[in-house]
Amino acid sequence: MRIATQNLAPREALAEHEQKRLALACLQGAWTDAAHDGIDGDCLAQTALFLALAELSSTYGEEATARYAENLGTRIRNGEFSVKLSRQ
Repeated sequence: MRIATQNLAPREALAEHEQKRLALACLQGAWTDAAHDGIDGDCLAQTALFLALAELSSTYGEEATARYAENLGTRIRNGEFSVKLSRQ
């Protein structure tokens, strides 16, 4: 399992697309580590959704998060989340 360490060196704020790219890489690494440790992919997915929705609720409130979630069905059916994830 990877342990995150705080980088104390000052750095410039990253552009949103770069933050998303780095976040995805971090989460994919953690996902791979958890799968290697024997955690089922379905369990990982449900836990990731729970944490994501909890974070959105904390940041934007429950009503805004509910409105966001209402649009997920359409986005899923339109293939927005149909990506090929690399499995190691």
